[in-house]
Amino acid sequence: MSKLIKAVVFDFDGLMVDTETPAYHAFCKVYGEYGQQLPLETYAQCVGTSFDVFNPYTYLAEILQHSVDSDVIRKQVDVRYRELLQHIEPRPGVIDYLKDARRLGLGTALASSSYFNWIEPYLTKFNLHGYFDSINTADLVQQVKPDPELYMLSLQKLNVRPEEAISFEDSLNGFTAARKAGLRTVIVPNEMTSTFPFEAYDLKITSMSTTSLEEVIERLERQNRVETLE
Repeated sequence: MSKLIKAVVFDFDGLMVDTETPAYHAFCKVYGEYGQQLPLETYAQCVGTSFDVFNPYTYLAEILQHSVDSDVIRKQVDVRYRELLQHIEPRPGVIDYLKDARRLGLGTALASSSYFNWIEPYLTKFNLHGYFDSINTADLVQQVKPDPELYMLSLQKLNVRPEEAISFEDSLNGFTAARKAGLRTVIVPNEMTSTFPFEAYDLKITSMSTTSLEEVIERLERQNRVETLE
């Protein structure tokens, strides 16, 4: 096994558990009830980051051009979102990756733009706590993705250099954050983010269930040897 790669850093929403696609569908349903549409390219601005970049609640109230309380919209979306989340499970291959990271002696961190109180119930439900050496969320940083702060904090806690770690992301904002922090970048898009225009990543795979963690490391190592020779 590689002596260069010492750690892996995972995103959460959309990568480990696809909470992002149901969220978009929930917004689309509510927008439709008001006779409006929410294009994916518009909604994509807030995927993997906070609503400070784009707020789909206030945006609907704005385009309706009449008095609609964004809190009412928030409650309507929340009802539909929770309905869609009822049977959610970790994405295929996620548990295998976490187990393999432990077996291979790699450091493991979670870097999420969400707050801990959103992620924790899922970590408990799917028994994921024990797989992580470090859990880093919006509570611990000044800026979330696409700012690299979450990744820089993860590297600091894992005590590894950027080139010694692999990031796993599904969104453009997350990928941008990892790349800015200097990590090797692996894209694992979900149903919604598969159409996003990712560029200059190190590797892109369709699913963790079809490409093992060891294979990912081996492919990145081959790339590194070629780059070194060049």
